[in-house]
Amino acid sequence: MLQIVRHNFALKILSLSLAIVGWAYFRFAGNALLPQFEQHLNVPITAANLPPGLIATYADKIAAVAILPKAGEPPIKPEEIKAVLDLSNRSAGVYNVPVQLVAPSVVVQSLSPASVSLTISKMDQRTFPLAIHYGGQGNVVVSHFTLTPSSAVVRGPTETLAQVATVRIDVQLANGKAKLDAMIRPVAVNSAGQEISDVQVVPNLVRVQAQFLPGTASAHGR
Repeated sequence: MLQIVRHNFALKILSLSLAIVGWAYFRFAGNALLPQFEQHLNVPITAANLPPGLIATYADKIAAVAILPKAGEPPIKPEEIKAVLDLSNRSAGVYNVPVQLVAPSVVVQSLSPASVSLTISKMDQRTFPLAIHYGGQGNVVVSHFTLTPSSAVVRGPTETLAQVATVRIDVQLANGKAKLDAMIRPVAVNSAGQEISDVQVVPNLVRVQAQFLPGTASAHGR
Protein backbone atom coordinates (compact mmCIF):
# COMPACT_ATOMS: atom_id res chain seq x y z
CA MET A 1 0.00 0.00 0.00
CA LEU A 2 2.83 2.37 0.88
CA GLN A 3 4.51 1.64 -2.45
CA ILE A 4 1.35 2.61 -4.36
CA VAL A 5 1.15 5.94 -2.51
CA ARG A 6 4.81 6.67 -3.19
CA HIS A 7 4.38 5.75 -6.88
CA ASN A 8 1.32 8.04 -7.33
CA PHE A 9 3.10 10.86 -5.50
CA ALA A 10 6.06 10.64 -7.89
CA LEU A 11 3.73 10.77 -10.90
CA LYS A 12 2.00 13.85 -9.52
CA ILE A 13 5.35 15.60 -8.97
CA LEU A 14 6.40 14.73 -12.54
CA SER A 15 3.11 16.04 -14.00
CA LEU A 16 3.37 19.27 -12.02
CA SER A 17 6.96 19.81 -13.17
CA LEU A 18 6.03 19.30 -16.83
CA ALA A 19 3.13 21.73 -16.51
CA ILE A 20 5.38 24.43 -15.01
CA VAL A 21 8.03 23.95 -17.70
CA GLY A 22 5.41 24.14 -20.45
CA TRP A 23 3.84 27.30 -19.01
CA ALA A 24 7.22 28.99 -18.67
CA TYR A 25 8.15 28.15 -22.26
CA PHE A 26 5.01 29.64 -23.79
CA ARG A 27 5.06 32.57 -21.38
CA PHE A 28 8.57 33.71 -22.23
CA ALA A 29 8.83 32.61 -25.84
CA GLY A 30 6.72 35.63 -26.89
CA ASN A 31 3.88 33.45 -28.14
CA ALA A 32 6.01 32.63 -31.17
CA LEU A 33 4.46 29.19 -31.60
CA LEU A 34 0.86 30.26 -31.19
CA PRO A 35 -1.14 29.85 -34.41
CA GLN A 36 -1.60 32.91 -36.62
CA PHE A 37 -4.67 33.35 -38.77
CA GLU A 38 -4.88 35.14 -42.10
CA GLN A 39 -7.19 38.12 -42.37
CA HIS A 40 -8.96 38.75 -45.64
CA LEU A 41 -9.97 42.37 -46.22
CA ASN A 42 -11.48 44.39 -49.07
CA VAL A 43 -9.83 47.81 -49.25
CA PRO A 44 -10.88 50.75 -51.50
CA ILE A 45 -8.25 51.72 -54.07
CA THR A 46 -7.58 55.47 -54.06
CA ALA A 47 -5.47 57.70 -56.32
CA ALA A 48 -3.01 60.02 -54.60
CA ASN A 49 -0.72 62.89 -55.61
CA LEU A 50 -2.46 63.53 -58.93
CA PRO A 51 -1.27 66.85 -60.39
CA PRO A 52 -3.86 69.66 -60.52
CA GLY A 53 -6.10 69.84 -63.57
CA LEU A 54 -6.05 66.08 -64.19
CA ILE A 55 -8.43 63.26 -63.38
CA ALA A 56 -7.78 59.51 -63.19
CA THR A 57 -10.35 56.92 -64.25
CA TYR A 58 -9.95 53.20 -63.57
CA ALA A 59 -12.23 50.17 -63.32
CA ASP A 60 -10.65 48.39 -60.33
CA LYS A 61 -11.99 50.10 -57.20
CA ILE A 62 -11.38 47.40 -54.54
CA ALA A 63 -8.23 45.50 -53.57
CA ALA A 64 -8.53 42.05 -51.96
CA VAL A 65 -5.81 41.72 -49.31
CA ALA A 66 -4.74 38.72 -47.22
CA ILE A 67 -2.49 39.64 -44.28
CA LEU A 68 -0.88 37.91 -41.33
CA PRO A 69 -0.89 40.11 -38.21
CA LYS A 70 1.81 39.81 -35.56
CA ALA A 71 1.37 36.93 -33.14
CA GLY A 72 -0.59 37.98 -30.09
CA GLU A 73 -1.73 41.25 -31.71
CA PRO A 74 -5.44 42.08 -32.21
CA PRO A 75 -6.93 41.78 -35.74
CA ILE A 76 -6.24 44.65 -38.12
CA LYS A 77 -9.22 46.91 -38.84
CA PRO A 78 -10.04 47.60 -42.53
CA GLU A 79 -9.64 51.36 -42.03
CA GLU A 80 -6.05 50.81 -40.88
CA ILE A 81 -5.02 49.67 -44.36
CA LYS A 82 -4.99 51.83 -47.49
CA ALA A 83 -4.48 50.72 -51.10
CA VAL A 84 -2.92 53.67 -52.91
CA LEU A 85 -2.03 54.51 -56.51
CA ASP A 86 0.81 57.03 -56.45
CA LEU A 87 0.28 59.31 -59.45
CA SER A 88 3.06 61.81 -58.72
CA ASN A 89 4.50 63.60 -61.77
CA ARG A 90 2.08 61.91 -64.16
CA SER A 91 0.70 63.62 -67.24
CA ALA A 92 -2.27 62.73 -69.45
CA GLY A 93 -1.99 59.20 -70.78
CA VAL A 94 -2.59 55.49 -70.11
CA TYR A 95 -0.62 53.78 -67.32
CA ASN A 96 -0.31 50.57 -65.35
CA VAL A 97 0.35 51.62 -61.75
CA PRO A 98 1.29 49.27 -58.88
CA VAL A 99 -0.99 49.18 -55.85
CA GLN A 100 0.88 50.23 -52.72
CA LEU A 101 -0.35 49.13 -49.30
CA VAL A 102 -0.09 51.56 -46.42
CA ALA A 103 -0.57 49.41 -43.33
CA PRO A 104 0.71 48.58 -39.84
CA SER A 105 3.52 46.04 -39.49
CA VAL A 106 1.95 42.97 -41.08
CA VAL A 107 2.98 40.22 -43.48
CA VAL A 108 1.13 40.56 -46.79
CA GLN A 109 0.18 37.11 -48.01
CA SER A 110 -1.59 38.22 -51.20
CA LEU A 111 -2.80 41.36 -52.95
CA SER A 112 -5.21 41.46 -55.88
CA PRO A 113 -4.97 43.34 -58.12
CA ALA A 114 -1.24 44.04 -57.74
CA SER A 115 -1.48 46.84 -60.31
CA VAL A 116 -4.22 48.90 -61.94
CA SER A 117 -4.60 50.09 -65.53
CA LEU A 118 -5.84 53.67 -65.59
CA THR A 119 -6.28 56.67 -67.83
CA ILE A 120 -5.24 60.15 -66.79
CA SER A 121 -7.11 62.90 -68.63
CA LYS A 122 -7.29 66.64 -68.51
CA MET A 123 -10.10 67.88 -66.29
CA ASP A 124 -12.55 70.18 -68.03
CA GLN A 125 -15.87 71.76 -67.09
CA ARG A 126 -18.96 73.16 -68.79
CA THR A 127 -22.10 74.93 -67.58
CA PHE A 128 -25.48 73.53 -68.65
CA PRO A 129 -28.98 74.95 -68.13
CA LEU A 130 -31.10 72.49 -66.17
CA ALA A 131 -33.91 70.69 -67.98
CA ILE A 132 -36.90 69.01 -66.34
CA HIS A 133 -37.99 65.56 -67.39
CA TYR A 134 -41.48 64.55 -66.22
CA GLY A 135 -42.25 60.92 -65.53
CA GLY A 136 -44.90 58.90 -63.73
CA GLN A 137 -48.54 58.20 -64.57
CA GLY A 138 -50.23 61.24 -63.07
CA ASN A 139 -52.80 63.00 -65.22
CA VAL A 140 -51.81 66.50 -64.15
CA VAL A 141 -50.64 69.73 -65.75
CA VAL A 142 -47.64 71.69 -64.50
CA SER A 143 -48.79 75.28 -64.06
CA HIS A 144 -45.55 76.67 -62.62
CA PHE A 145 -42.07 75.51 -61.66
CA THR A 146 -38.87 77.06 -60.31
CA LEU A 147 -35.35 75.58 -60.18
CA THR A 148 -32.77 76.86 -57.71
CA PRO A 149 -30.19 77.12 -59.15
CA SER A 150 -31.26 77.02 -62.78
CA SER A 151 -27.94 75.72 -64.15
CA ALA A 152 -25.22 73.24 -63.17
CA VAL A 153 -21.50 72.84 -63.76
CA VAL A 154 -20.33 69.48 -65.08
CA ARG A 155 -16.70 68.48 -64.51
CA GLY A 156 -14.87 65.51 -65.96
CA PRO A 157 -12.39 64.28 -68.57
CA THR A 158 -12.57 66.32 -71.77
CA GLU A 159 -13.54 63.32 -73.92
CA THR A 160 -16.29 62.25 -71.48
CA LEU A 161 -17.60 65.78 -71.08
CA ALA A 162 -18.12 65.96 -74.84
CA GLN A 163 -20.76 63.19 -74.49
CA VAL A 164 -22.98 65.24 -72.16
CA ALA A 165 -26.06 66.50 -74.03
CA THR A 166 -27.94 67.99 -71.08
CA VAL A 167 -28.30 67.98 -67.30
CA ARG A 168 -31.72 66.70 -66.31
CA ILE A 169 -34.00 66.89 -63.28
CA ASP A 170 -36.40 63.96 -63.06
CA VAL A 171 -39.81 64.83 -61.60
CA GLN A 172 -42.42 62.13 -61.01
CA LEU A 173 -46.03 63.19 -61.63
CA ALA A 174 -48.88 61.74 -59.58
CA ASN A 175 -52.64 62.29 -59.37
CA GLY A 176 -53.73 64.36 -56.39
CA LYS A 177 -50.42 66.17 -56.11
CA ALA A 178 -50.99 69.94 -55.88
CA LYS A 179 -47.42 71.08 -55.42
CA LEU A 180 -43.84 69.95 -55.09
CA ASP A 181 -40.98 71.39 -53.04
CA ALA A 182 -38.04 68.98 -52.97
CA MET A 183 -34.27 68.66 -53.38
CA ILE A 184 -33.55 66.49 -56.44
CA ARG A 185 -30.25 65.24 -57.82
CA PRO A 186 -29.42 66.55 -61.32
CA VAL A 187 -28.19 63.93 -63.79
CA ALA A 188 -25.84 64.44 -66.74
CA VAL A 189 -27.14 62.44 -69.72
CA ASN A 190 -26.09 61.79 -73.30
CA SER A 191 -28.19 62.30 -76.44
CA ALA A 192 -29.94 58.95 -75.80
CA GLY A 193 -30.99 60.02 -72.30
CA GLN A 194 -28.52 57.67 -70.57
CA GLU A 195 -26.72 58.84 -67.44
CA ILE A 196 -22.99 59.55 -67.75
CA SER A 197 -21.45 58.41 -64.47
CA ASP A 198 -17.82 59.47 -64.97
CA VAL A 199 -18.53 63.17 -64.45
CA GLN A 200 -19.23 65.36 -61.45
CA VAL A 201 -22.32 67.58 -61.39
CA VAL A 202 -22.27 70.67 -59.16
CA PRO A 203 -24.47 71.26 -57.22
CA ASN A 204 -25.39 67.67 -56.37
CA LEU A 205 -28.92 68.73 -55.33
CA VAL A 206 -31.31 71.27 -56.87
CA ARG A 207 -34.42 72.71 -55.24
CA VAL A 208 -37.47 72.06 -57.40
CA GLN A 209 -40.68 73.98 -56.67
CA ALA A 210 -43.72 73.23 -58.83
CA GLN A 211 -47.50 73.60 -58.81
CA PHE A 212 -49.85 71.17 -60.50
CA LEU A 213 -53.42 71.31 -61.82
CA PRO A 214 -55.68 68.36 -62.64
CA GLY A 215 -55.33 67.38 -66.30
CA THR A 216 -57.87 66.10 -68.79
CA ALA A 217 -58.11 62.76 -70.53
CA SER A 218 -56.30 64.17 -73.58
CA ALA A 219 -53.74 66.32 -71.75
CA HIS A 220 -50.74 65.01 -69.89
CA GLY A 221 -48.55 67.76 -68.48
CA ARG A 222 -45.02 67.04 -69.68
